[in-house]
Amino acid sequence: MSTLLGYKLEPLDSFNIMEHVRKGKGLTPDEEEKMLAHDVPKWYIDSCKKIKYMFPKAHAVAYCIMAVRVAWFKVYHPEFYYVSYFSLRCDAYELSTMIKDADSIYARMQELMTKINAREANKKEKDIFDTLEVCYEMVSRGYRMLNIDLYKSLATEFRVNPDNNHEIIPPFKVLDGLGDNVAESIVAARRERDFLSKEDLAERTQLSNTLIKKLDDIGVLKGLDDSNQMSLF
Repeated sequence: MSTLLGYKLEPLDSFNIMEHVRKGKGLTPDEEEKMLAHDVPKWYIDSCKKIKYMFPKAHAVAYCIMAVRVAWFKVYHPEFYYVSYFSLRCDAYELSTMIKDADSIYARMQELMTKINAREANKKEKDIFDTLEVCYEMVSRGYRMLNIDLYKSLATEFRVNPDNNHEIIPPFKVLDGLGDNVAESIVAARRERDFLSKEDLAERTQLSNTLIKKLDDIGVLKGLDDSNQMSLF
């Protein structure tokens, strides 16, 4: 478009030609005539007919700005970079591995890579590998992933531990089978008051017995009694 304006074509004509060419639609006979009338070189016109796609300048600038922002946060505030990445870019989680040390995460990645190279891995395993790859980087930089916390975890987004900015707290949704609505029900219930027991947790949220058992198995419900009834012995 800038080039055509330099040849004194009308702004609207320059814009329309640019749109047609960048989308791979070539030139109409009328557009070609206008370009020839303004002494646009023949080689330039021929090139316009061959182009299949061109990346818009504004789009390219937006990508560059985004890249700079991502790089800045990754260097100066890694905790927020990882929180955003795990919340927005990951499709699968394996919390039991993510909360371990770097060597354990790497060992699990090697297991998955063996399956991937043998073309035996399913989509979820491939997605978990991608998640663990970033988690391994994070742990190697001195940060760590904590377990789900009944009172600190958000419903669907990872967060920085308010007590330690080198620790990331996962949301409830990382647990297999626990959907967004169920996760939101936990957060809403705890705003009202603390949970008295696992029985109280089940009554005030949408958690099924299966999900409560899963949370209990990974240590999230540690310290909660099974029922509301107190035992004297």
